[in-house]
Amino acid sequence: MEKGPQVHDLIRIDRAAFRSPHAPAWVNERLSACPWVVVRRTQAPEGMIAVGVRGETRSERWGGYANQDAVKQIVQPSELLRVSRSSTGVGRTPPIQQLKEVIERWQVLGLPWGPTGSVGFELASGYRVTTPLSDLDIAIRAPERLSVEFARSLWEAVMGLQPKVDVRVETPKCGFALEEYVRTPSARILLRYADNVILGDDPWSAPSHLLRDVS
Repeated sequence: MEKGPQVHDLIRIDRAAFRSPHAPAWVNERLSACPWVVVRRTQAPEGMIAVGVRGETRSERWGGYANQDAVKQIVQPSELLRVSRSSTGVGRTPPIQQLKEVIERWQVLGLPWGPTGSVGFELASGYRVTTPLSDLDIAIRAPERLSVEFARSLWEAVMGLQPKVDVRVETPKCGFALEEYVRTPSARILLRYADNVILGDDPWSAPSHLLRDVS
């Protein structure tokens, strides 16, 4: 990857090289069993990557930093589409099975995209974290501006599906919700940057109207 790990990428880390004195006890236990983390949308110190660790329950989420030397494998969301296609569906929960339906409906989408959240984590790691009630989270990489009309066609192709499909568009500047973009094309929408969340009307430009800081 030219720019290194990006937000939503899954990383398999060298557990022996991962150290954080501030991590709760469950983090070390979890990584011993499943050494996978997700890249967070946060600025990291030099030589580090901002990562999130998923625990056994929804209340167990930890954000920290991993040394770049601890990275053993990087999996982008778009790479997980091949994993989904090769799955027989046996033992797969509804959100993972539904990914195949989205693939069929989005054949016109030429941009890199793929599952994130619990579905992406499960497909990358092989560790069961989805449930029948899990949403299907998806990220689309959009280096160039998406027309509202094309974005709306993508959203209309998946809206109403159950489990719910939640789509995030990632530009070189920030991330935003596809649904919000197509429903409020003439208004400011919530744009998520590395250190700030703002209200703005152009996800492909530099931020202008600060809404709040995020830690």
